[in-house]
Amino acid sequence: MSKLGHIYLIDDDDSMRASLGRMLREVGYIVEDFSSAQTFIEDSLPVAPAVILLDMQMPDQSGLDLQETLLKIGRKTPIVFISGQSHPHQIVKSLKQGAVDFLFKPFNIEDLLKAVADALELDSRQLKRISKEVETKKSYATLTPREREVCFWLVKGLLNKDIAVKLGTTDATIKVHKSRVMDKMNVESVQTLVTKYLESDLENIQDHRLLN
Repeated sequence: MSKLGHIYLIDDDDSMRASLGRMLREVGYIVEDFSSAQTFIEDSLPVAPAVILLDMQMPDQSGLDLQETLLKIGRKTPIVFISGQSHPHQIVKSLKQGAVDFLFKPFNIEDLLKAVADALELDSRQLKRISKEVETKKSYATLTPREREVCFWLVKGLLNKDIAVKLGTTDATIKVHKSRVMDKMNVESVQTLVTKYLESDLENIQDHRLLN
């Protein structure tokens, strides 16, 4: 993949796709172009970092329709809209639904390149965050049921002695479990453990039956 990133160019105007695609490839991007929203859905494979350069007005399905479809299926590739004409409500709705930018044809190439670069930077950050979450959840999966209980109460701010009372065991035993939790979760402080736990939404996969 190009170091600059991947661009999905979706526009029903053949000449626009050809000229834009050529220009973006010359700059150094990898460009896949599609003549309709449907062909994009059917033929594209998710990669990252990437950006969708999307025409708003297309005959089979509007850019806004495609954006809504992607949100429903959980595909979070950032979108930059391009349009010859659009209703104000379309612009507002597309931005509310997470579009990075909205450019009107004919647009300044520098503005386009900046919007594309911003979208790719956003996708890079998303990719890093998702990768961190995956690693954290893998680490969490290695904890025993008792270690998950200890982890939960540590995140809630309880001290070792308080956790021992909660779980009906000794302070010394909790210290051992805490040490194993910290080691398996690859953290050196409870503060870092709390950050990882919350950022990865681990509470939603905690077995609350163990906490009663």
